[in-house]
Amino acid sequence: MSLPDLAIHSKRILLNGEMKDATLYIHEGKIVEIKEGKGDLKSALSFEEVKDSVVMPGLVDSHVHINEPGRTEWEGFETATRAAASGGITTLVDMPLNSTPVTTTVKNLKAKLDAAAGKLYVDCGFWGGIVSGDTSNLEPLINAGVMGFKAFLTHSGIEDFPNTSLKDLEKSAAILKKFNLPLLAHAELDTKHNGLKAFDEDPESYKAFLASRPRTWEDEAVKELIALCEKTKVRVHVVHLSSSDSIAQIAAARTKGLPFTVETCPHYLFFDAESIPDGDTRYKCTPPIREKENNAKLWQALKNGVLDFVVTDHSPAPPEIKEIESGNLKEAWGGISSIQFSLPVVWTVALRDKTPIADVSNWMSRNVADFLGLKNKGRFEIGADGDVVIWSPEKKLKVSRSNIRFRHPITPYEGQMLSGLVEQTFVRGIKVYDKGSLVSSPTGQVILNKL
Repeated sequence: MSLPDLAIHSKRILLNGEMKDATLYIHEGKIVEIKEGKGDLKSALSFEEVKDSVVMPGLVDSHVHINEPGRTEWEGFETATRAAASGGITTLVDMPLNSTPVTTTVKNLKAKLDAAAGKLYVDCGFWGGIVSGDTSNLEPLINAGVMGFKAFLTHSGIEDFPNTSLKDLEKSAAILKKFNLPLLAHAELDTKHNGLKAFDEDPESYKAFLASRPRTWEDEAVKELIALCEKTKVRVHVVHLSSSDSIAQIAAARTKGLPFTVETCPHYLFFDAESIPDGDTRYKCTPPIREKENNAKLWQALKNGVLDFVVTDHSPAPPEIKEIESGNLKEAWGGISSIQFSLPVVWTVALRDKTPIADVSNWMSRNVADFLGLKNKGRFEIGADGDVVIWSPEKKLKVSRSNIRFRHPITPYEGQMLSGLVEQTFVRGIKVYDKGSLVSSPTGQVILNKL
């Protein structure tokens, strides 16, 4: 066999949950060998000696809004994926909104694929969307390669992706069950309550915003989704859980062996409602960032395995749509930009209770890859893709406008000092990011589900 294209040596390579002094060999995009200790400098065409920096599988983010085509001024494939690579993410999956058109037909998926061509710095898959009881587009989209389907139980924020009913989702479940693909749901059911009037009267108040979308909205939606899962046995996945009051019923569903999975996001673990200033629309997302005690319970549920993984829900918008100047939380777009900083954010939280790096890697890489059915991602094994993030857990990063790579430098993490500095990112053995710079052309590949 010819020499491997790349060898990476570190005293801290994450292998089977433990840090090892080892050398990773990659050839033609795949891991071909893993050896203990430091290999010969001449044992590969290119040799990276990273000393005691941590080497672990590239992150996988299954919840990203790229918005191209149609709203590329919000975020496009080039800007989103270069930011992803800068943060150690090597694979992502694009949500079916907020692009125009939304990804609800094969024609619209093709528009996405055409828009992405030649612009990807990391590998990229696609979710389809469910917006009504019409199931005629589901199988064609499945055959075209989407990885599953997303639906909203409340208004999505854009008119061309309306919410759907639980009754309609039951119709879709039979088709998804046949192909063993997941149904992703934005789990909020907007029932009437007393919090809406206060928000109308004081639209800059974060407390009023929080009260306008209470935990019960999520809890009721999760209850109904568990019932749907139990009835149809379709794989149901709750995106961006923020209510800790749902943890008990999720744990009970998992005890029953239901195919029910749940994600949360970095901002629900890092920030808390008590610390968010009024009128700072950078913090607005739906469901909202809740109180400190709530978010501590989310972290514990993650550690206990009740929640499956952490992904960003990167959902950017231009400053005028985020109402940065007005501070009007009621009118502002609900979404947090964070794709570049998810690893240091989660690691900063992990340091508080000495959570090991191996757990963080599972939550942000392997568990997400397994959920997506990507057995060649999120792991260091022979034959797996050579997707690698190299980072220093001890080094600090201060988020500033000058180092933000997504399109609009608008994020609540601006000014935060985070632990964990991403140093290099390799996608299938190609060095994409190196110490502050993108160093390759966009060589990321489209991932289509092959059933």
